[in-house]
Amino acid sequence: MSIALKGGWVITQNPNRDIIKADILIENNRISQIGEISSADEIIDCTGCAIIPGLINAHTHVSMTLMRGIADDVNLEQFLEKTFKVDASRTHEDIELGTKLGAIEMLRAGNTSFVDMYYSEDAVANAVARTGIRGFLGWVVLDEQFTTQKGSPLKNCENFIDHHAGMDIIHPLVALQGVYVCNEETLLGAKELAYKKDTLLHIHLSETRKEVYDHQASTGMRPADWLYDIDFLCDKLLAAHCAWLTIAEIKKMAEKGVSAAHCPVSNMKLASGFEAPIPEMQEHGISVGLGTDGSSSQNRLDMWGEMKTCALLHKAQRLDATVMNAQRTFDMATIEGAKALNMEKELGSIEIGKIADLAIINLKHPAMVPTFPQNLISNLVYSCQSDCVLHTIVNGNIVMKNGKITTIDEIAIIEAAQEMGKKFHYDE
Repeated sequence: MSIALKGGWVITQNPNRDIIKADILIENNRISQIGEISSADEIIDCTGCAIIPGLINAHTHVSMTLMRGIADDVNLEQFLEKTFKVDASRTHEDIELGTKLGAIEMLRAGNTSFVDMYYSEDAVANAVARTGIRGFLGWVVLDEQFTTQKGSPLKNCENFIDHHAGMDIIHPLVALQGVYVCNEETLLGAKELAYKKDTLLHIHLSETRKEVYDHQASTGMRPADWLYDIDFLCDKLLAAHCAWLTIAEIKKMAEKGVSAAHCPVSNMKLASGFEAPIPEMQEHGISVGLGTDGSSSQNRLDMWGEMKTCALLHKAQRLDATVMNAQRTFDMATIEGAKALNMEKELGSIEIGKIADLAIINLKHPAMVPTFPQNLISNLVYSCQSDCVLHTIVNGNIVMKNGKITTIDEIAIIEAAQEMGKKFHYDE
């Protein structure tokens, strides 16, 4: 089946960052033409719209939507106590339901890909397949002494990868909780598995000051320094948060080709890391994507809010309005996010041959008026919101059309999630 997107402003995110008035032809799951398209099996009128690469959420725990609001306005220790207690009681059924709810929220916002870390990722994968969003799914690995998983977490992860390898929109990967529950043997075993299976490797890194200080106390080294020393850092590694890095650590990560996921809203809300050194990381050549983190800490899976917060946070902290401009921030949610996932040849920009993961933005929405090519990127970063998204396309399939999810019964999922959420919120 072919789809033509007609008459929109195409935000290519190509190396020149061209913005052009053009049609796009999608054949199978790829972008086959950009220019004037005369016919297709289905035509979507994009007059008065912007066509953008689908947004990439580089770090989240999507099924935690059902835990939204369970631990707000508390310090990190209280937050972790509450969420760990709930995590231990979760079922396959509620993890799948929570993922469906999160997928709907993301697709409605033009978010076409997300990177996830959790246990029972097979339940997450079921929901991904049903909703049509693209998932980079990491079964969480940690030392056996700290886990509630049955059997070996590393073996569970390998089984998950083997079962889901080669699927169109499910990309299994190796995920690690963090240095505070992963010893050297676990870390290097996970790295070996990622290379064996040719997958991404994902970890929480230097998210909190306590994490850094505790690790220094036990090893004599900061986490990233220690990971470099044990030869864990590598070009398959996507490190989430990175809020407490030194320049020396940044240089070591850059040397090894590590990428990062910046989660400004979650870090601010938990008061765990006011500002990650993102400009310095980018200056040293580290690809940095944007992530929302889970809904128990961030509350929303909203990349538009994440973009705006990212830009404003760095401007305010540096007292420099130029430090994180709109284009740089939009890059983090698109092409730089794709690079962080080692997927820049397939995702993150609108170019012939790439996978058709796209979103169509209504430029006639009150929040987007007036828009011209000269201020289009700025309006996307500083003005756009989820309800400006009209259509979302993943892997060449229309998963939201005219604001309606096409793959799943949205109302039924919302009603079921409201009911299921009671067990997390009213268990005392």
